[in-house]
Amino acid sequence: QIRVEASDLPGREWAPTPDMPPYRNIHVGIQQRQRPDEPLDLHSGDAATATWILNATAVSSPTGIDIKGPHIHGAPGNRFIYLTWGTVDHTGAFAMFRRAKLMLDAVDSATLQTAQRYGRLIARLRLTDPHGSPLCSTVRPPLVDWTASTAG
Repeated sequence: QIRVEASDLPGREWAPTPDMPPYRNIHVGIQQRQRPDEPLDLHSGDAATATWILNATAVSSPTGIDIKGPHIHGAPGNRFIYLTWGTVDHTGAFAMFRRAKLMLDAVDSATLQTAQRYGRLIARLRLTDPHGSPLCSTVRPPLVDWTASTAG
């Protein structure tokens, strides 16, 4: 399992610049590989915290441990999890406007080996960037803290 634990969400409204209309009713979820328009477990942008649990498989490969699953994107050696930001309209439809890549190649090999042995990889991160915006772009330590523990 991969457990993503997020805190410090940016709020339900955000304007990229002062002269642009804001995005309203912001939510964040995990993007599924086969269904990008249907994020897993949407959380409101003003939630105190957000947590997702993803099923994944860790397999040994010539280059280390490769992680695969329905929420894992990218090629071997460049795997990542998408956190997807979007607005939710009155019908419940999600419209993505920004994403963040939690890079799995940034997890050190000892943590990956421990996660493979005990069953859980944990990512802890803040979802508001230093400018008060929803976190986006490539996310590596120190913006995300990767640890391992027993699953369950």
